[in-house]
Amino acid sequence: MPLKLRGKKKAKSKETAGLVEGEPTGAGGGSLSASRAPARRLVFHAQLAHGSATGRVEGFSSIQELYAQIAGAFEISPSEVRRQVLRLSRLSAAPRRAARISVGPGGLSGVSRSAKSDAVLSPPGASRGKILYCTLNTPKIDMERLLGGQLGLEDFIFAHVKGIEKEVNVYKSEDSLGLTITDNGVGYAFIKRIKDGGVIDSVKTICVGDHIESINGENIVGWRHYDVAKKLKELKKEELFTMKLIEPKKAFEIELRSKAGKSSGEKIGCGRATLRLRSKGPATVEEMPSETKAKAIEKIDDVLELYMGIRDIDLATTMFEAGKDKVNPDEFAVALDETLGDFAFPDEFVFDVWGVIGDAKRRGL
Repeated sequence: MPLKLRGKKKAKSKETAGLVEGEPTGAGGGSLSASRAPARRLVFHAQLAHGSATGRVEGFSSIQELYAQIAGAFEISPSEVRRQVLRLSRLSAAPRRAARISVGPGGLSGVSRSAKSDAVLSPPGASRGKILYCTLNTPKIDMERLLGGQLGLEDFIFAHVKGIEKEVNVYKSEDSLGLTITDNGVGYAFIKRIKDGGVIDSVKTICVGDHIESINGENIVGWRHYDVAKKLKELKKEELFTMKLIEPKKAFEIELRSKAGKSSGEKIGCGRATLRLRSKGPATVEEMPSETKAKAIEKIDDVLELYMGIRDIDLATTMFEAGKDKVNPDEFAVALDETLGDFAFPDEFVFDVWGVIGDAKRRGL
C-alpha cells in the first residue's frame, strides 16, 4: 500500500528555490536563532597528514573557505604532489582470473597472471596537490574521524592530499558492489567503507579513503556522493567497468603529539561547543547535541547507507532538524521536499527516518 507521504507537497519557498542540487538549506535545516555566531575569531591548528609543520587556519565561515585556508597555510601547489599511475585489469568474477601484483620499494616488482591482464607503472610526474579530505585529531585514514559539517573548538585538523593514481578494471559480478560513498563537501567523492566479501573487497587495489575521479572515462569531480553512488549502482551486471582512483599521500605511521588534539580513544568534538560549517550562510557556534539526538542522527546516517549507499552525518543532521518539530510523516515529507527536494527520497526511506525521529522524541531531546 503506497504511503502517499507527498500528497501535501508545497511549492518551494524563495529561500530554497535557488539551491544547488542536493545542497541543504544550511546544515541544520532549522532556525538559526537557536545558535549563535562566533563572538570571537576562532583559530584552529592543522598539519598535512603525511607530515608537515603545524599551520594556523582562522577566519573561515564555510567548508569551502576552510579548505582554501588550509591550502594557503601549506602553500600546496601543483608541483608538490608526485604521482604514480597504476593501471590494473582485474577480473574479479572467479579466482582463476585474478592478477597478483607485488609493489615494493622500487615499484612494481612482479606480476603473476592466470588470465589476460596487464599492470603498468608509469614514470612519476607532477600532479595536482589538492586536498582530498580532512580527519580530526588523527593523521590516519580514519573514516570515523572525517571532518564534516561540525568542527569541535579544540579539534586538530589533518589534511590528506592527492598521492598515487590508479586505474582499475572491475567485473561487476553482483548487483551490489559492496561499498559506501561519501564526499568532502567541495567536490571530491571517496570510498568510506568496503563491505567484507563484496565485489570491491576482492579488488585489493581499491582502498578505503580512495577518491573516485572517473567512472568509465567520465570525470565525476564535482559530483555529490549520492550521484556517484547512483552511477555505480546503475552499471550493468556481468560487465567490466573502469574507475580512476587517487589515494591520499601517506607517510610512516606516527603517534600524535601531545598538542595534536585528543587521544584516539576519545570522541571527536567532545567539547562543550562545536563550530557548525554551512554550505550557505555563516558558520555558527552551537552546543553539542544531547546523547539522544546524537544517537538518532547516527541511526539516520545508517538508513542513508542502507537505502542510498552513502554516509553523510551533516545530511543526517539536516533531516533530523527538519523533522524534530513535525507531528506526522506527511508534514515531515513536505519539509524534506522543501529542504532537500532534489534527492527524491523514496517513501519507504522517509517513513524509516520518521520512525527514528519519533523514537528520539519519545525519549526526550
